[in-house]
Amino acid sequence: MVYTYADQIFRPQDRDRTWLYNTLLILGGSLFIAGAAQIAIPLLPFSPVPITGQTFAVLLVGAALGSKRGALCVLTYLTQGAVGLPVFTGAGAGIATLAGPTGGYLIGFMFAAYLTGWLAERGWDRRLQTNFLAMLLGNLVLYTFGLAWLGVLVGYDKVLALGLWPFIPGDLLKLAIATGLLPFAWKLARPRG
Repeated sequence: MVYTYADQIFRPQDRDRTWLYNTLLILGGSLFIAGAAQIAIPLLPFSPVPITGQTFAVLLVGAALGSKRGALCVLTYLTQGAVGLPVFTGAGAGIATLAGPTGGYLIGFMFAAYLTGWLAERGWDRRLQTNFLAMLLGNLVLYTFGLAWLGVLVGYDKVLALGLWPFIPGDLLKLAIATGLLPFAWKLARPRG
């Protein structure tokens, strides 16, 4: 059976505690994403989308927790922001943020976390090459949603200049860091027995 890094490290032996275990992992993951959202670099003055630590956190949470818990972390994060908690970048909150220029990226986070987690459940997070590919595929899913929505708001003729090209260097750096973390962590983890 293939399982995630979180299952390797934190899995309770008592099945009655599984619900609590999963809830704490999901809440913890959503808080990690919220914290990473506050690490923001305002991009070029012409782009409505900042560079943040969210992508890093979303992909890492998906890979470490798996598809369902990863997607639920993001859904929890989005719900926290939608109801008014200041969890989005710049302590933003509310439905307006979800409907704004970054809304597609925010929604795409859920699908990116799911895909990255699904691939991790199949062992892709244990080797650098496959982990990089899993994270890259998750990033492509994220960009698909983000660019589609941003194009509606700013026009598809401007979408690549405002929502893709400026982000590639930073995303490659975040991918490189996230790619190295899980295979390294797996080497430190004791085998389950």
